[in-house]
Amino acid sequence: MSYYFSKKIDVPFEQAIKKTTAALKQEGFGVLTEIDIKSTLKEKLDVDFKKYRILGACNPGYAHKALLAESHIGLMLPCNVIVQEHDNGEVEVSAVDPIISMQAVENEDLQEVAQQVRDLLEKVIEHI
Repeated sequence: MSYYFSKKIDVPFEQAIKKTTAALKQEGFGVLTEIDIKSTLKEKLDVDFKKYRILGACNPGYAHKALLAESHIGLMLPCNVIVQEHDNGEVEVSAVDPIISMQAVENEDLQEVAQQVRDLLEKVIEHI
């Protein structure tokens, strides 16, 4: 069972970030955080790493529903989407499967929200 879904796209890395952000916006998500792993690892550990960006995506309506259902669910928010460039130059966009991540929380009210968010994130990946 995979904990994410993804798609390889034939565009340069920075364009993939823009396309992903636009696709997220189209489905009602904003990007709350953006972590540039490559530059962070270079700065903190002086190691070279591939282009790899974590986008912390949030759909406010669904985040609100999840928080009402489970007050500690903020520990698992936002939904992470990654854009990475592999050694062969391919760019891959991946999104967490919220159904899998929410299985750790025993709250049936969250499963419906997780399914709805999963459906939206799948659309994001399809549309990039």
